[in-house]
Amino acid sequence: MTSEEHEPTSEDVGTDDEVRDELPEDLNASEFVGPYVFPNNNRRRVPGYLYILMGVCSIGVWVLGGTDGVLINSGLLAGGIALLLIGAYHLLAGWNLDVDERDALVAANKRAGYAVGHSAAQLGWRGLASRPTWRILWYSAEDPPAHRGMVMVDGVDGEIVEFIGEDNPEDWTDLDGSLSGN
Repeated sequence: MTSEEHEPTSEDVGTDDEVRDELPEDLNASEFVGPYVFPNNNRRRVPGYLYILMGVCSIGVWVLGGTDGVLINSGLLAGGIALLLIGAYHLLAGWNLDVDERDALVAANKRAGYAVGHSAAQLGWRGLASRPTWRILWYSAEDPPAHRGMVMVDGVDGEIVEFIGEDNPEDWTDLDGSLSGN
C-alpha cells in the first residue's frame, strides 16, 4: 500500500442517519395524487420502426458493399433480415390500448349481472400477437360476498374474452358476517 491508500476504518464509514438515499420525484408513488394512467402498448411501435430502419440500412450496406469483405459479409445480411423480422413483430404487437381498467371493470360488472364489490384489475397479454387483455378478479357486493369470479376483457375492443363466475366457496363465519374488521 502506498501512503495515499489506507484500509477503511469506522471513522470513514458514516452512520445510518447520514444516508440520504431517496427516489426521484417522478418515481415516488407515496406522494402521488390522482388516477394512474397505464402506459399504452402502442409504444412498442417506436422500437419497431427503429429496428426496421436499422435492418434496411444493414441490407443496403450489404448490397452496396459487396459480399466478400471482412466487415461486410453474409452476417450483415442475416442481421438485417433479423432486424426486419423483429421490427415487424413490434409493429404487430403494438396494439392501441383503447380500454382502460375502469372500462374493463364496467364490462366485468355488466357481465356478472349483479353488483360487483371488491375487485382488482391486471393487464396481461395473450397470444402470439401479444394482444392486451385485462384480467378482472371480483367479489359480489354483499357482506359477506355471495359470489366471486374472473373476467378477461380485451384491451383493444372491450369484448369479454372469458368469464368464470361461481358461488363463493370461502367460509366467512369467523368474521360474524362483517368484513369491516370491527
